[in-house]
Order: sequence, then C-alpha cells, then structure tokens
Amino acid sequence: MNVLKLIVLNVWFYALLVVYTLVAVPALTLFVAVQAPFIPHRQAMRLFRKAIRWYGFVVIYILPFPLVRVRYEDRAGEEGPGPYLIVCNHRSSSDPFLMACLPLPEVVQVINTWTLRLPVWGLAARLAGYLSVNDMPVETFFDRAAGYLRGGASIATFPEGTRGRDRIMGPFHSTVFRLALQEKVPILPLCISGNERIPPRGTMLLHPGRVTLRRLPSLTWADYKDLTPFQLKNRVRDLIGRELAAMEATT
Repeated sequence: MNVLKLIVLNVWFYALLVVYTLVAVPALTLFVAVQAPFIPHRQAMRLFRKAIRWYGFVVIYILPFPLVRVRYEDRAGEEGPGPYLIVCNHRSSSDPFLMACLPLPEVVQVINTWTLRLPVWGLAARLAGYLSVNDMPVETFFDRAAGYLRGGASIATFPEGTRGRDRIMGPFHSTVFRLALQEKVPILPLCISGNERIPPRGTMLLHPGRVTLRRLPSLTWADYKDLTPFQLKNRVRDLIGRELAAMEATT
C-alpha cells in the first residue's frame, strides 16, 4: 500500500506540475507584463514576486494533496507586514516553495547557485531578483539585500547553506546576521518540519507526509543589538532548534 501511494503521488504530482507550469508560468508572466508599462518598476517587481508566490501556493498546497499536506502555524501574534529577515532551517529542496505559505506582501529569497540553473524556475528567480551570495562579492550582496529591505521587501534565508541530513540541523553561517545587525531589521525565525523526505536529499522522489511551518515571534533590534554576528546566529539557531525538538517530540 505504501509503495502504491508513493507511485501514485509521484506520477500524479509531476504530471500535474508539468501541465500547471506550462499554463501558469506564461499566464502569470503575461499578467505582470501587460501591467508593467503602466506602473512604476518597483510596483511591477512586487507584482512579479506575488505571482511567484501564487504559483508556489498551488504547487505546495494543491498539486500533492491529499498525500502531502502542508500546515502553516503562526505563533508570532499580531506582527506587522515587515520587512523581516526570515531565517529558516533547511530540510529539503522543497523549502523555497514553502515560502509561499508566508502571508507577507513581498519576499525575496537567498538561494543556492544551482537553483539559478534550473530551466524555468531559475529564470523566474533571476527575474525576481533573488540573491545568490555565492555568485557575488559579499559587499554587493549586502548592498542589494539592504536595498530590498529598505524598499519594504522581506528576505528569506537558509543560513545552513545546504540541506541537512534527516532532522539534523547544520551550523549557521554568519553573513545574513551581519546584514541584520547592519540594517537593524526584525528577524523572523521559521521552523520547517516534516519535509525531509519530500523529497529526500539527493533524489526527486516525493514521499507522502505532513509538512509544518511554524512562525515564531520576531527578534527586534532591541532584542539583539548588543550581540555579535556569532552570538546572534547561535541564538536564532537555538530558538529554531528548541522549537523543532518540541514539534517533533511525538513523531
């Protein structure tokens, strides 16, 4: 039965994904393109990033349902629209798609170089201005990221730099925390649990399961202004690690 579910999920999901992508990507691109000449460039970019979120929302919530279910939990209370520096643990190649769950007006992602080489998604990431810290001098990364934050866009980051193995969270790199200290921006910790096999590292094979994203209360500038980048990254990592342990204690 489990093998049958596995086969059905992957045949069903990838067939729908191809059809949906062939229809949705041109349609959403056209939707933005026809408006772009009549609105400011900044507004057009915001609209394009929203279109990416709409696309991702269908990919994660609808196409794999009911064999994969995604749940978003907000433990932050009444917080504003940002901008935030979003810090996530990294379990799977599906993590970037899960950013579509966040009810934020605009999100720019920090991504790995290989993502930019993907035929359709890589082009969309480039057009959306997504950042690859490995493809540019760190000063350029800081300048571009700071410009996004000052313009009202949140930035989603995976400071482990690569996917963890199973449920083991790797050490965090300091770069994005240096950015936070420079820009004095709220840090939004986001815990991702359940997608370590959707798909597992090194394969595209999806397994049935439940994925949970849990948003924690943000750290404001007042919370971390006296910390070094090293202390800050470890504080945020500990916050996420403790919450993940609580989330997974019974699974």
